[in-house]
Amino acid sequence: MILKCENVSLSYDGNIVADNINFTVNDGDYLCILGENGSGKTTLINAVMGTKKVHGGKISYGEGVGAGKIGYLPQKESSNADFPASVKEIVRTGFCGKRGFRFFYSAKEKERADMLMKKLSLEEFSKRSFSELSGGQQKRVLLARALCSAEKLLVMDEPAASLDPVVTEELYAMTKELNEKDGITVIMVSHDVMSAKKYASHILHIKHEQLFFGTTADYMETELAHSYLGGHFDDVDQ
Repeated sequence: MILKCENVSLSYDGNIVADNINFTVNDGDYLCILGENGSGKTTLINAVMGTKKVHGGKISYGEGVGAGKIGYLPQKESSNADFPASVKEIVRTGFCGKRGFRFFYSAKEKERADMLMKKLSLEEFSKRSFSELSGGQQKRVLLARALCSAEKLLVMDEPAASLDPVVTEELYAMTKELNEKDGITVIMVSHDVMSAKKYASHILHIKHEQLFFGTTADYMETELAHSYLGGHFDDVDQ
């Protein structure tokens, strides 16, 4: 077990935004959290990350999952957009939550950062400024940084936002490879059912409350999936 949510309710500015959320994520799962804008998806992710307290219920974690050990790929990363740091420096900051009071990165951490940059085809950009890169290249840098934090779990909040279709497909393919070949468990927030069907093993659909949790195959058989996709359902089945 990676994490488990039991009867979780979440509030924002004093109002309940998600209620009665129950699901379990196991090792090797690829969970996609679906829902319309404002349905409570990001608030739930913040609770999973430990940056938001639950209003009620409980979130429990498996061994090796906790603060500083969850990789996080945000929807937007405006703080580093114009920061004059190199790609290598940005990637290594993924270890900051694990260093404690150590000022320098260990040899093992540097080696892992280099390995991840190579895996994500970032070696040639390692000395370039992050701000000089394209949106797709920046997203790969942030993915490498997230994987420096991740030991078992990678959380992504609308990772394809503002990316073109080609770069989006590349990002999803890399994430799926990390899931299948490297054993990284993935939780992705999205509204893209087509990509969820292609890549996710499980679906959690919420709209201020839990509407569905189960396998992707079972979800695609529900009226909820049909209604959520509208007239595009046949496209997903191709």
